[in-house]
Amino acid sequence: MIGKTNGLKDGTSLYLELDNEIIDSTEIKNNAFVFNTEISKSPLEVILRTNDFSQYRFVWLENNQMTFDATNTDFKNAKVLGSETENLSTTLGQKLDTIPRSKRHKYRADFITENPDKLYSAYLLSFYATSWGKEKTTELYNNLSDKNKDSEFGKNALRYIKLNKDPKIGEKYVDFGMTDIKGKKRRLSEFDGKLVLLEFWASNCGPCRKENPNLVKTYNDFKNKGFEIFAVSEDIKRESWIKAIENDKLPWLQLSDLSKNNTASLIYGINGIPDNFLIDQHGTIIARNLRGEKLNEKLKELLK
Repeated sequence: MIGKTNGLKDGTSLYLELDNEIIDSTEIKNNAFVFNTEISKSPLEVILRTNDFSQYRFVWLENNQMTFDATNTDFKNAKVLGSETENLSTTLGQKLDTIPRSKRHKYRADFITENPDKLYSAYLLSFYATSWGKEKTTELYNNLSDKNKDSEFGKNALRYIKLNKDPKIGEKYVDFGMTDIKGKKRRLSEFDGKLVLLEFWASNCGPCRKENPNLVKTYNDFKNKGFEIFAVSEDIKRESWIKAIENDKLPWLQLSDLSKNNTASLIYGINGIPDNFLIDQHGTIIARNLRGEKLNEKLKELLK
């Protein structure tokens, strides 16, 4: 990739980041840069960024000669050529900006239906599967080309379809097993007979971390009355996960499969975090996404 920038000092480092890992770096000279990156697969979505993230842009790399031109615009809106997938992403993004938010999911779904052989369609399906739900995702998946079904994104969408149970309030919880911070496999069913908060969070989730001190107080107030927390983290880096647990002083059971597509999140249809399910002593889901004083009031009612 050959690039042009504006207003960046000589020696400014630029990085290509994939799944929180730096795969290549270079330096700016005379507001220009060059990457001679060998990518493991094509296309590949990466973040092009400075060290402090003051300048960044998501880019779909392909095994072609690509250009990045921010000469007359800001970094995020740079013109990128040489990647069909990047062009599709940019064109779709520009169109979505012109239509009401309530209609954007339908437009994305229509794009997937009309472009079943484009990898970007499989990417969109994988990314928005939990938003569309199992029925719509299945319909869109079945329309994909065989090549797209066999792609990483197609396989992720199919995994969601196979795993998702999307339990509702009033239904019995869905059991699952996952590894705790000590590497031991634990199951939600271990807490049968107790009032359990199934909590979904991650170390990089600002609202989750902000809520943790309140949740710690709630846990300490009710833990001796039959209340437990079964926490599932969507972290993919163990170090970040463990550090957040230690810094926030979280005393309850913590689990994660350290996967980009967390198994429990797929089962429960988690579309954003923080999220949680309150499960009563009989295994019935009685509330969802309770936190703060609303959670405390519910626990007081149930644990008199």
